[in-house]
Amino acid sequence: MSRILHIDASGRTKSSVSRQLSLEVVQKISTPQSTVIYRDVSQNLPFVNDAMIETYFTPEADRNEAQQNSVKLSDVVVEEILNANVLVIGIPIYNFAMPAGFKAWSDLAARVGKTFKYTEKGPVGLLENKKAYVVIASGGTKIDSEIDFLTPWLRQFLGFIGISDIEIIEAGAINYDTDAVENAHSSISLLSS
Repeated sequence: MSRILHIDASGRTKSSVSRQLSLEVVQKISTPQSTVIYRDVSQNLPFVNDAMIETYFTPEADRNEAQQNSVKLSDVVVEEILNANVLVIGIPIYNFAMPAGFKAWSDLAARVGKTFKYTEKGPVGLLENKKAYVVIASGGTKIDSEIDFLTPWLRQFLGFIGISDIEIIEAGAINYDTDAVENAHSSISLLSS
């Protein structure tokens, strides 16, 4: 049974290409037995602050109530990832990189001892045996071009937390590539449930 975490990051809602395509991926790969958890990261996520950082480095048994509250949302974000075996991420390229809301989500998700650990050889991701489908849409940036700073960052970040099975579905440069969205639909139609 698949447990899908569906994440959308676009600031647009109804007219968002990345949202439409990520939903299409979820519908394509899910079965009647699938569980889908949805998280919209486009608004209202906190940026990491001093109180959160202090709490991250305080053993859980020693945390006071204020500290526990400071990382409550981060704990939920981490739990959602831990419980999923598939992530579907719909994300646009804004100004050559990710929307701020997605960066805030990633900072909540990267937790030492939970999603990665430090070793004598460097950090090691703890989220193995998970698959990520990443739908990337952009108005003018070609995916994986020299001005696309999102796609390599996403591969690095997901690998950092242990997710190496990553499938990119692209709808890049849709403002002038009239086939980009149709090509993305075609890629999605080839996915298996």
